Amino acid sequence: MTEGNLRVAVTGGGGRLGVSVVTGLAAAGHEVISIDRHRHPTLPAQQIVADLTDNEAADAALAQARPEALVHLAAIAVPFTAPEHVILQTNTAIAFQTLQAAVAHGTSRILVASSPTPLGYGSPLGWQPDYLPIDEKHRLRPWNAYALSKMTMESIVAMFTAQYGDKIRLGSFRPCFVISPDEWNGAPTQQGHTVRERLDDPALAAVSLFNYVDARDAADFVDRWLRAAHQLPNGDVFFVGASDAMARRPLCELMPQFHPGTEELSAGLTGTAPAFSVAKAEALLGWRPKRSWRTELVDDVAADSDHHRSRSAV
Repeated sequence: MTEGNLRVAVTGGGGRLGVSVVTGLAAAGHEVISIDRHRHPTLPAQQIVADLTDNEAADAALAQARPEALVHLAAIAVPFTAPEHVILQTNTAIAFQTLQAAVAHGTSRILVASSPTPLGYGSPLGWQPDYLPIDEKHRLRPWNAYALSKMTMESIVAMFTAQYGDKIRLGSFRPCFVISPDEWNGAPTQQGHTVRERLDDPALAAVSLFNYVDARDAADFVDRWLRAAHQLPNGDVFFVGASDAMARRPLCELMPQFHPGTEELSAGLTGTAPAFSVAKAEALLGWRPKRSWRTELVDDVAADSDHHRSRSAV
């Protein structure tokens, strides 16, 4: 059984994922407050401008918002976009201070955005998955400050869960490579290239094992988690990704090409199967992604169809 609408604070509400989360939660009927360093011109929510790296500012923002639920997205969102020590200090401090302030001001449900990066893919020393598809039980081997900060944020969630028990419901989710709605129309992704370029050059998506998720699908997951929090195992972690891979060819062909030694592990990833499983979110929340690059990048699908028709006619 799920519960009704809530007063929800979303940190980082003006970010790539945040805009879709705020918009989606508002459309679902929640009263939403965005807390961010900058005001966003079109958010359908009350906005509080605050620098959450400042402990007093974080406390004041949560005191003003007094949310029933907190969705914590605020962080340095891309690896290596700041010095390593800055990324680690910023992301972990923001998470701890924000959760501490939320608890102090009566918040009873807290969901924190982590990442798949603590798995350790992309390591300069090489990396292989233990098994495929990857689920939440896979071991973590972070090799950079961003990945370590996300793993630490999950540990912060675990700490608050141990400290408060069922008085507060907490969870973490690991959204795959987030694609915002405007990026389907050609806006650059977080790595600077477009979705089409990511598909045309498999090396771009291979680093993150071809994972991705539409930001609106992630927003739907957040809504479902918030409504069902009291029925879920407290402190649990969820992968949130698309039901297919960001690739034109099956991963059983691409994984061994870019991750040598994975021939046997990836043999079952035929067709459009992704490297990440969202079976846990489906089993516990009834959530499944609705969107795919095959449906959202409409001109690309049309171009592919024209290409196949022209080849058939030859």
